Amino acid sequence: MFAIIETGGKQYKVAEGDIINVELLKGEPNSTVEIDKIIALHDGENLTTGTPYIENAKISCTVLEHGKAKKVIVFKYKPKKNIRVKNGHRQPFTKLQVEKIMA
Repeated sequence: MFAIIETGGKQYKVAEGDIINVELLKGEPNSTVEIDKIIALHDGENLTTGTPYIENAKISCTVLEHGKAKKVIVFKYKPKKNIRVKNGHRQPFTKLQVEKIMA
């Protein structure tokens, strides 16, 4: 059984027991988060799709930790103008473990 969920403006394919990194969510480590934006659900035989989401379907996840991704360098440069700007960015994320898919 797997599901396609949407969180943080991105879509993820998840199954029970999977560990995924998503955009930063509120919640302390070892707490439970429920995601109700389920786009598609496959139970082994049948595929159910939502318009845009499936009603009465939820996914229960446990927050493992919060962290920051690798640094991305943002460099802006304008030739012949002596303009050079170098910035770094580390995107925060939340690591989730999918516990149960409830359809």
